[in-house]
Amino acid sequence: MSPSDLGQMLKPFVFLDIFEVSGDAIHALSNMPLHPHSGIATVTVFTEGRVRYNDPDNGEGTIGYGGVEWMRAGGGIWHGKELTAEEVPRIQGFQLWIALPPELENGEPESRYLDSVGANEAQLFHLILGNYQGVQSPVPAPKDINYLLVTLKPGESWTYQPPAGHHVGWLALAQGKLNAGDVVEAGEMVSFDSSDASINLQACGPEDAVFVLGSAVPHQYPLHLGYYSVHTNEQALEAGERRIAELGKKLKAAGDRRTQSGTIPVFL
Repeated sequence: MSPSDLGQMLKPFVFLDIFEVSGDAIHALSNMPLHPHSGIATVTVFTEGRVRYNDPDNGEGTIGYGGVEWMRAGGGIWHGKELTAEEVPRIQGFQLWIALPPELENGEPESRYLDSVGANEAQLFHLILGNYQGVQSPVPAPKDINYLLVTLKPGESWTYQPPAGHHVGWLALAQGKLNAGDVVEAGEMVSFDSSDASINLQACGPEDAVFVLGSAVPHQYPLHLGYYSVHTNEQALEAGERRIAELGKKLKAAGDRRTQSGTIPVFL
């Protein structure tokens, strides 16, 4: 999903990418170039494997299944090398972009790493963003957005009841096979009708079904797109891109910021 296609229908969710690397290619994660964002928040979750973060402002640790990298770009950030791979055979996960509302789109940026968002032991989900069935995510996301990471064992069923007003709904499957009314295969994304009707799901393959699911109150603003930025109007976009350019000059002047473990912290 990108902001120029399905993101127009599913906003505030405007971009989704599944990534998967194994073997020697895992170390290519550190070759991602530094790049900027503004106007959005990025949310990175892992369905398999682990990565390490090392940031003077956030400490150090590892993120695996049930953890999250949250980055609210706001008025502008540069990032791309803040995570390095652990010694694991495979890394898989999703990166999601969320369009921010006007009061946040040019605001102060924030970067946060959570080893685990926690889970309600009686439930099958990890709540990455939002509030659902008595669980509150510690991630400081805008209100009226839920984002869940779920694993169902073969034959296991689960129903998601969107909160009132959450008329945007979708899921993306990383592993296995899922019956969501129609069969969803690994690597596919589906969107649901514009309503807050319950979503009934069942793992229908021989292996676990691992997926992310999002629901939200619709984003009421048009999407104004830069190369790495999404804003609600042209003036906000211009301000974000101007701030990105200023930060780029400061980043260059800051020199080598690489940590001992090879990460380069997000530049705010």
